[in-house]
Formats: sequence, C-alpha cells, structure tokens
Amino acid sequence: MTVNRAFTPPLHLKNAHIQSALNSVGPRKMRAKQLAKNLNSEQLILTTDKGVRLAAEFDRALGRKAAVKNALVLMIHGWEGSSQSAYQVTTAKYLLDHGFDVLRLNLRDHGDTQHLNKELFNSTMTGEVADAMEVFISQNNYPAVFLAGFSLGGNFTLRIAADRGKALGLRAAVAISPPVDPVNAMVALNEGAFFYRKYFMYRWTNSLRKKLKHFPEYDYGPQLEDAKDFEQLNRFFVPRHTEFDDAESYFRSYALTGDRLSHLEIPAHLITAADDPIIPVADLDKINQQDYLKFEIYPFGGHCGFITNMKGHSYMEPRLVELFSSYLDT
Repeated sequence: MTVNRAFTPPLHLKNAHIQSALNSVGPRKMRAKQLAKNLNSEQLILTTDKGVRLAAEFDRALGRKAAVKNALVLMIHGWEGSSQSAYQVTTAKYLLDHGFDVLRLNLRDHGDTQHLNKELFNSTMTGEVADAMEVFISQNNYPAVFLAGFSLGGNFTLRIAADRGKALGLRAAVAISPPVDPVNAMVALNEGAFFYRKYFMYRWTNSLRKKLKHFPEYDYGPQLEDAKDFEQLNRFFVPRHTEFDDAESYFRSYALTGDRLSHLEIPAHLITAADDPIIPVADLDKINQQDYLKFEIYPFGGHCGFITNMKGHSYMEPRLVELFSSYLDT
C-alpha cells in the first residue's frame, strides 16, 4: 500500500479528529454559509422514469475558462449530509471558480427531502441516483461530465461509476473517504470516539422523525424513541425497510470489496487517509484493484478532511480540479 505525501497539514492540524471535525464545522461551516448566500443556485427536483424524486442544486460557472470546455461535476454528499453541507458548498465554489458547472445532488431523505418519496432511504439505492443523473445529463449538453462523492457519497460514486459510468458518459470519478467494507466501518464507528456515534445517531434519528411526520403510517415512533444505539436501530429497520434479513447482510450488499468494481470502464480515483477514524484504511486491501481504479492514500486527513489551514480550506478542492482538468483533453 503506497502512501502519498503530497498533502501534509501543519502540526496543529495533524490530529485525525481535528481534521474530521473541521471538514463540516467551525471555519469551514461559517465560510460555507457565506458562500451559499452568494451562489445563484437553481433548485431542482429530478424525477426519474420510476417516479423517484431527488432534489439538487445547480450552479453555473460565471467566468468559464476556455480549458474547461463546458464541463459538469456531479457531487454526492455523505450519510446524513446534504447539498448544503459545508464541504459540498466550499468544494462546489472552488470548482465553479475554476470553470466547472456543478450539480449537488441530494440522496433520498437527505437535505430535508423526506417528503419527496415514501420509501425510506437505504445505501443500496444507487440505481435511482444514477437515474436522476441521467435525467439531468439528458436535458443538458455537456461534452465532459465528472462525478465526485464524499464518504457514503464516495461509495455511491464508485458503484455508479462501475455499473453505469460508461452509459452516463462520465469522464472520470473521484471518491473521497468512502466506506469500503461497511461492516468494518460500523465496528469502527461503534468502538471509536463517542462523539462520532453521538453525531450520526442524532442526525439519523432526526431524519427518521421527519420522515414519520410526512408518513405517519410507518408508525415506528416508539421504536425510534427507545433506540439507544445503531445496532438497535438496524435490528429494527433493516428487516422491515430493506430487502435484507439482518444488518450484516445489508452492509455487505454495498461493500466495495472483491470484484465489486471490476466492471469499471472509466478512470476512478479512491482517495483516503491512513488515519481516518471511521473508515479503516486496511480495508482497501480487500478490493481487487484493476487498471481503471487508482488509490491515493495520505498519511493525514482524517475522515474527508484534508484541511490545510484554520480557515478550513481543504486540499481536496484543488485536487479535484487538478484531477478533472487532466481528463478534459482525453
């Protein structure tokens, strides 16, 4: 496993928990709020031929650079994030400033969209995400289309790239800190620092409460209030709201291990940090790597962070521009 040392944060930002936290809170979050106010984002509802509705925010680059040649970047947020997450907004702005148009897509039941579809979100739903992308791409003329995802969105990105990347006309895909083996990721979350569990437990249960308000017939209120941990929630929701009998089968269904990515026909980059406190870097060894898939492993960066300074700038913003620009003339 080769470690890339192109990114090394200053000493006071090397801690993996600091890197992970600054991805979404603090200076980056404050900066994202200001940037979002100045973006002229078009609010979209993309309806697939199966009737699924996903919300998205679309921004056009104002000062397009000639080298970009009318290129689009599709972006997918992480679990319980949204198109308005700090890392989504700041990364989108950086891409826009470098001439790329950007579509920030919300997964089902994310970004206050619980009312748009009755069925609950689960992590196997790559098909509807790819369908929504296809709707947008078919309605717009882009010679070059790229896909980028963070955390669970990165996992979605690689699966979509492998299953439909060629059909969607994607030039390349980049996944940042994706869960490779979700079973291990859940173990790491359960056994790691308590604040990650508290954060995701709060976000998930809050989302489920919103869903229940729109669809009270689900009637899972008592179970939701009684739940103390992920295991208890998964034990209730997986057999009732997915096609799987238990949580482990469900987690394995969206793993990137083995030959899951063997059908890649477009360049794909998996970027992660060796110190990620949520996604075990050793899981990369479980992927049967092929020619289209490239790994970038950095010694520092935490989970989706790669923060370079106290203003919350991320190395991944210029890295995405660099990667996507390299495929514009291919």
